[in-house]
Amino acid sequence: MSKPEFSACLEWLFAEPSDVFVDRITRAAQAGFDAFEFWLWSNKDIDAISRVAEEHGIAVAGCVVEPLIALTDPANHAKWLAGLEQSMAVAERLGAPVLIAQAGDVMPGTDRRSQAEALVRALRQAADILAGTGVRLGLEPLNTRVDHPGYFLDSTSEAFEVIERVGRAEVGVVYDLYHSAVMDEPFEETLSGHVDKIVHVHVADHPGRHEPGSGSVDLVRRLRWLRDNHYAGRIGFEFRPTTTDRGSLAGMRADFATRLAAC
Repeated sequence: MSKPEFSACLEWLFAEPSDVFVDRITRAAQAGFDAFEFWLWSNKDIDAISRVAEEHGIAVAGCVVEPLIALTDPANHAKWLAGLEQSMAVAERLGAPVLIAQAGDVMPGTDRRSQAEALVRALRQAADILAGTGVRLGLEPLNTRVDHPGYFLDSTSEAFEVIERVGRAEVGVVYDLYHSAVMDEPFEETLSGHVDKIVHVHVADHPGRHEPGSGSVDLVRRLRWLRDNHYAGRIGFEFRPTTTDRGSLAGMRADFATRLAAC
C-alpha cells in the first residue's frame, strides 16, 4: 500500500476567529498535511493562496465549482457551465486536480427521472470543458437526514449510476464516508466495482461530523479497504474539530496515518 496523502479542509480545520485565510495554509503545512482544500474560491485571494502554498510546499487538493446552483434544472446549465470554466481556470492556477460539483436540491413538481437526465446532460457538457486539462470533476452525494434535507443526490450508488451514464473519465464521484454513514449505506456493497470512479474521499466520523475516533464509524478499516481496492487519491479531512489545538490536529493526522499504514 502506498503512503496515503492527507488534505485538510480549511473551512473548518485550523480556522481561528478573524484570521486571514492563508494563515490556515501555514498551520496545515506545519501540522504535516500534504495538501489542503476549501469550498468557494470567489471569496478568496487566489494569488495569495498560490504564493503561500508554494512557500510551504503544500499542494491544493481541490475546491468547489461555482455557482452553487441546481444541475437538476436545465435552465441553470448555461450559467453553471460558464462558472465551471472560471472554476477550472482557478484549479489550473493552483495545480488542483479536483473540482467538486453538487447536484442541487430536488425540483418540486418535476419527476426524478427528468432531473437525473438533466444532471447527466450537464456533466457530459462539463466533461467536454475539462477534456485535456488534467482536472477531474467529482459529483458529491450528500446526506439528507441531518445536513442537507431536500438535496437531490443522497445515494452513493445512484451517483455511480449517473457517472456510468455520463461515461467520461473527466467526471467521477467524491465519496464522503460521513454522508454515506449517515445514510446507512452498506460500505463494501456500495463501493465494490466502483472504486475507479472515485476522484476524492472525504472523512468525518458519525455521529457529530467530528474528527476520526469521535464517533462509531471504523474509518481506518474502510480506508484500508479503499486503498486495497486501488483507490490512490487523497483523503480529505472535512470535519468540525472539537479542538482548535494545532498540536492535537497534527497528532491526530500522524496517528491516523500510522494506523492506516499498519496492514
